[in-house]
Amino acid sequence: MAISEEQAAAIQATLKERKEHIRESWVRAMEIKIVRDNLSKCHKIEGVNHMQKCKHLAERYIDLLRENKVKGYKHIDV
Repeated sequence: MAISEEQAAAIQATLKERKEHIRESWVRAMEIKIVRDNLSKCHKIEGVNHMQKCKHLAERYIDLLRENKVKGYKHIDV
């Protein structure tokens, strides 16, 4: 059961698209992790003033959590 060149090209394109999607989702996940670490450092450094001084980091963290969820490749194929 041999596959044609057309089918092989389609499979290669799908695999490439999956790989790119997964890579991008992991980059966004690592960005969230960096913001979380910076927020944690800010909380420790600022102490009682962390509500005012770290607000921008907390808002950025919440926005990133809402927007970027790590998903598998299965939704690409649907």
